[in-house]
Amino acid sequence: MGDLWNSIKEGITTISDFLWTYPLAIILILGGIFLTIRIKFFQFRFFGHVLHQTIGQIFKKTKKKGTITPFQAFTSALASTAGATNIVGVPVAISLGGPGALFWMWIVALIGMATKYSEILLGMKYRETNEKNIWVGGPQYYIKKALGWKWVSTAFAFFLMIELIPSTMVQSNSIATQTEGAFGWPVEITGLVMCAAIAIVVFGGIKRIAKVTDKMVPGMVLIYLAVCFYVIFANIDQIPNVFGLIFTHAFTPISATGGFAGAAVAQALRWGIARGLYSNEAGLGTASIAHAAAKTDHPSRQALWGIFSVFVDTIVICTVSGLTVLVTGAWEEVGGSDASNMINVAIGAEFGDAFGSSFITVFLLFFVITTIGVLVFYGEKQAEYLFGLRAAKIMRIVYIIAVFVGAIGGLQFVWQFLDLILAFVLLTNIIPLLFLHKEIAALTDDYVNRVYKKRTKKRKVQLFHEEEDAS
Repeated sequence: MGDLWNSIKEGITTISDFLWTYPLAIILILGGIFLTIRIKFFQFRFFGHVLHQTIGQIFKKTKKKGTITPFQAFTSALASTAGATNIVGVPVAISLGGPGALFWMWIVALIGMATKYSEILLGMKYRETNEKNIWVGGPQYYIKKALGWKWVSTAFAFFLMIELIPSTMVQSNSIATQTEGAFGWPVEITGLVMCAAIAIVVFGGIKRIAKVTDKMVPGMVLIYLAVCFYVIFANIDQIPNVFGLIFTHAFTPISATGGFAGAAVAQALRWGIARGLYSNEAGLGTASIAHAAAKTDHPSRQALWGIFSVFVDTIVICTVSGLTVLVTGAWEEVGGSDASNMINVAIGAEFGDAFGSSFITVFLLFFVITTIGVLVFYGEKQAEYLFGLRAAKIMRIVYIIAVFVGAIGGLQFVWQFLDLILAFVLLTNIIPLLFLHKEIAALTDDYVNRVYKKRTKKRKVQLFHEEEDAS
C-alpha cells in the first residue's frame, strides 16, 4: 500500500511540475500579453491615472453601489497574496533560479497587471446581490452570465472551494512550524490561536474582513518594507553589483558560489515566472471575488486597483525582499534546503539573528491570519454559488478545522493535490477570460472615452479659469 501511495504522489508531483513549468506558464504569459494588446497597453499608458484613482483616493468617501469601500476591497484582495509568498517565497526562487529569477518576476508582474485588471473588470460588471442583499461576484458569475458556460463556472467554483482546504492547511502549517522553532510554541497552541482569530474575522462576513484588512495589511506592509529598506541602504554599495547580477543572469547561467548551487537560465525563468504568478494570483480570478463587493460607478474604475495591487505585491514587496537577501549576501550563505530562512539571515545581519528570526515569524503569523481569513471568504462564496448560503456556513467551519489540522501537520497527503487543483482553477478562469477579450476591450475604451477624457477636459477647464483668476 505504501509503494502504491508513493507512486501516486510521484505521479501527482510530475504532472503538477509539468503543468506549472510549461503549459500554464505559457498560457498565462501569452494570455497576459494578448490582453495587454487588447486594452492597448492600458496599464502602462495610464499608470499615473491608476495611482491617482487608487492610492490618491483612499480617504475619499463614495455613495456608489456596493458593500465595502474600494480601498477595503483592495486590502482584502491584497491580504490573500501579501505574506509568505513575498517574504519567504522570493528567497526560495532566488536559491533555485539565481538572481535572474527576480527579472522574470518583474516581467510576469507587468503583463499580469492586464490579466488582473480584466478579471476585476468582468467581476464588477457581472456581480449581483445575494439573499442578504450583499454584492457577490467573481469568475463563476462572469463565466456563466457572459459566456453561458454553466459547467465551466461550476467547475471553477468547485475546484476553488476544494483547493482552499489544502491551501489553508499549508499556510497554517508553515507558520506553526516557524513559531515552534522561533519561540518554542507547541503547534497545537498556534493552531488554536489562529482558529480563534480567523473565526472572529470571518464570522463577521465581508464587512468585518474588510475592516480588519484595511487596518492591518497596510501597516504590516509598511513596517516590513521599512525594515528591509534599512537593510538595503545599510548595504547601498552593493546595489550596482546586485542589479548587474539580476539582469546578467536572467539570460546567462550562474555558477555555484558558497551555499548557492548554481542555476541555468531555464531555472531562472521557471522560478521567476512561478513565483511571480504565485505572488499576485493574476490569472486565478480570486481578486475579483473580493472586489465585487466594492462601491463604484464603473467596472474599470475598480479594476484600476488590480493594476495597483500587482504593482505593490510583486514590483514593490517581492523586489524589496529579493534585494534584501542579495545585498547582504544571504543568498550565497544559506543553502537551498534552508532557503525559507534566508530573509531571517539577511535582516539578522543588521539587527541581530534573534531579531531577524522573531521579526519574520511575528509578521508571517499576522499575514497568515489575514490571508486565511480572506481565503475562507473566497471558499464560502464558491459554496454559496454552488449550493446556497447554508453550504457557505458549513464550508466556513470546514476551513477553520482545516487550519488546526494543518497546523499540527495532519492529513499531509491532501497537500500533494494543492498545485494540481490550483492548475484546474487557473485553466477554468483564464480560458474564459481570453474568450471575453472583446468585452474587456469595449469596457476599457468606454472608461477612457467617457470617464477619463471627460475628467481630463474638466481639469483643463478648471486650470484655465484658475490661471485667468490669477492674472
